[in-house]
Amino acid sequence: MDFFAQQDHARRKTKWLIIYFVLAVISMIVMIYGVALFASGYVALKQHHHYYDGAQPAFAIWNPGLFAMVAFGTIAVIFLGSAWKTMALSAGGSAVAESLDGRLIASNTNDPDERKLLNIVEEMSIASGVPMPKVYVLDGEDGINAFAAGHTPSDAAVAVTHNCMTKLSRDELQGVIGHEFSHILNGDMRLNLRLIGVLFGIFCIATLGRILLYTRSSSSRDKNLLPVIGIMLLVIGSLGVFFGRLIQAAISRQREFLADASSVQFTRNPAGLSGALQKIGGYGSTMESPHASDASHLFFASGLREAFFGALATHPPLETRIQAIDPNWDGKFHRLEDDATENLHLSRNPPPRHAPPPAMQPIFGTVLGSTILASEDEAPPVIKTRSVLPNLGNPTPLHLQYAVQLRNALPENLQAAAREPLDAMALIYALLLSHDDSLRATQIARLAGQMSPAVSQKTLALFPDVTKTAAQARLPLVNLALPALRQLDASKFTQFSQTLQWLIGSDGKVELFEFVVQKIVLRHLESNFGHARQPTVQFYTLKPLVPDCAVVLSSLAYAGSSDDAAIAQAFATGAPYLHAPANAPVELLPRDACGVEQLDAALNRLVQAVSIIKKNLLEASIYVVGADGVIVEAEAELLRAIADTLDCPIPPLGVEV
Repeated sequence: MDFFAQQDHARRKTKWLIIYFVLAVISMIVMIYGVALFASGYVALKQHHHYYDGAQPAFAIWNPGLFAMVAFGTIAVIFLGSAWKTMALSAGGSAVAESLDGRLIASNTNDPDERKLLNIVEEMSIASGVPMPKVYVLDGEDGINAFAAGHTPSDAAVAVTHNCMTKLSRDELQGVIGHEFSHILNGDMRLNLRLIGVLFGIFCIATLGRILLYTRSSSSRDKNLLPVIGIMLLVIGSLGVFFGRLIQAAISRQREFLADASSVQFTRNPAGLSGALQKIGGYGSTMESPHASDASHLFFASGLREAFFGALATHPPLETRIQAIDPNWDGKFHRLEDDATENLHLSRNPPPRHAPPPAMQPIFGTVLGSTILASEDEAPPVIKTRSVLPNLGNPTPLHLQYAVQLRNALPENLQAAAREPLDAMALIYALLLSHDDSLRATQIARLAGQMSPAVSQKTLALFPDVTKTAAQARLPLVNLALPALRQLDASKFTQFSQTLQWLIGSDGKVELFEFVVQKIVLRHLESNFGHARQPTVQFYTLKPLVPDCAVVLSSLAYAGSSDDAAIAQAFATGAPYLHAPANAPVELLPRDACGVEQLDAALNRLVQAVSIIKKNLLEASIYVVGADGVIVEAEAELLRAIADTLDCPIPPLGVEV
């Protein structure tokens, strides 16, 4: 699957969402106008009988003034409701999870089921290049279900119900999480979150009708017309709910098939996803939260009881989904009551542990050997340039195997440090400590003054193991530390970010690796502390962005070599893939014109470009990096940081057959 094609498809779905929404609003305006026409005619007739004895007033179906008032009022209610809900969801996926009473799983949890879930999400995150999302569990839900939500990968959250976490096997849970990661990678999350905000405005009509239904007159002698209007608005609101469900079904139904296929492709284990769906068929996936209907299109399986014979279902039938990935399914759903017997059998006769296929073993041995333990004698891994872009947003089972082995191969003290908030700060600091003994001693002394002594001592203790870890394993290590860093309070985060910036500049210069770490860490944490703005598309043509693209490509060329001829050759190899207009050619910049400050500013503008510009830029960047046929650590770090900033996650490089 093409990552950028899926992103464009999601945006086209957004256009259809707007069309459906406009049609729903127009229909509701017409119906509410009918109610208002009835109410005004009733009031006019009542006043006529009370004051006059002549002929009855004429009744006109078309009343421009009344229609204008109804249209304005309806649009105002829907717009304000949608705007309020959209603002409430500005925090991203965590806002959805918490509205459904989700509980954030601590990064240092010792609960076996929670640890299993976090390990699976960590593996998926490393394999896909997506920043580690927040992970929630819905303790109050009995059904087996899950969802992913967020505006961007930086504010994404993955949530599962308690029974999804505890009743599914590891393979089945991996299939579910792979399905949710597909929604993250395919651009579905932002569309689904917008859908919640848009539909809430439509649902507000029913809420207004419910309020009027219980409104009483100030005088017991007066006939109160408001409850009658309230009933009519409730009926119209029900039609609004119908339109909402119709929109949810139209937007999300086919995307579930795509997510299922992506999960199977990612994990190469159709039995896992099929088993999860079979257990849902035998147990159920209904969500009891009062807010479940608003988010029903997010769920892994249908969270609502079917109405209209399934015509408005947001998900395809379970039978159809299972048969699509498991044609040999016998048609029987798995009952959880059978688990006790099955688990007893497995405990007495544990299945043998299977090694990776023979074709994978030498690849993993070579890649992990050069990734986990730094060695000056080993050559950088060979990269096949043409294989990078197809893998963007489309990780393979090999990437997942690599992620599992990489995480398990990291020293235990580094893994433990990544799970504790204060130790995670120390881990990031340790990655940035100077290799010069005297400067490092000065940095540690300053850290002790700015942070607690425990943090500075932990930083120094982690430094030897961090030094032994090759740079290609450091970005996954940073990613693993993100959940713990998100648990910092606002004051600690401010202190952490200020200290991070000081530490990077303490030697008087900013290295590329330091820039990469700062860019990734702060970018993915700022959304958690309300400091980030969601990027919006502002550039639809390349011409105004050519200078920014020149900065990016020049930075990559300089990162790969110090030889002027090699730098020029690398730039010339990649530049044509940008497809710059003839009247705005892209040219290699002097080294001092593409430093980290210029690169940071360029990336902040490029993230606002349409997907085709991002695709061309990344393809050009890949060919610049791969001009000599190999990828070195500095190039890999910078390339993945560029892609991460553009919300285009690249799986680990050099992991290919």
